[in-house]
Amino acid sequence: MTETVLVVDFGAQYAQLIARRVREAHVYSEIVPHDITAAEIAERRPAALIFSGGPKSVNVEGAPGIDPGVYDLDIPILGICYGAQLIARDLGGTVSNTGRGEYGRCDLTVLGREVLFDHDDAHQSVWMSHFDAIVEPPEGFVVTAASADAPVAALENESRRIFGVQYHPEVAHTPRGQALMERFLYVAAGCTPSWTMDSFIDVAVQQIREQVGGARTICALSGGVDSAVAAALVHRAIGDQ
Repeated sequence: MTETVLVVDFGAQYAQLIARRVREAHVYSEIVPHDITAAEIAERRPAALIFSGGPKSVNVEGAPGIDPGVYDLDIPILGICYGAQLIARDLGGTVSNTGRGEYGRCDLTVLGREVLFDHDDAHQSVWMSHFDAIVEPPEGFVVTAASADAPVAALENESRRIFGVQYHPEVAHTPRGQALMERFLYVAAGCTPSWTMDSFIDVAVQQIREQVGGARTICALSGGVDSAVAAALVHRAIGDQ
């Protein structure tokens, strides 16, 4: 069975990019809405979860959240920006409006070489986009990085396999971001980097053939690269009908 990482979307502009970075690490990923239940996630048996960023404050009424039962599923979790703040708030930490947001390139100081920053440089350039900040981590978490205006720029609870970073490792403006993503996937979540687009198409073709058989089929697609790939696999599966 293909290992799948679910990217939980909290309204981020980068949710698709996060999913792409996971696939570039040769692990399959899918995006799911934040109102997915813990039972639905458990049924899908993902190898890991990634909480995306989002435009809102976790402290405002109506801000998107996650079923709290998700934290008890023993599935590795990485929170990015809003996702990290959500983890901190939900598990008993403190997220506050400090009045000093960070936007654009920032200097990150690595404080602890636990899982995500193993053997990394002590000082890194990262891409921040936040106004609120985690000021107190939840009990059992270790602060592993900080910046000028983010005292908890990264936090880890290795025993629970829950991690968070205030910055955006998925963007090109964070040079060591993909390395951090891969450490989460390979080390924290134990994923095997074996997925490829070709293997995905082979599996998808077989599934389409089993479902469609010899019936006539209509395929509707939106624009973009992914839709081109989808069109190719549908054509391979059912041919011209």
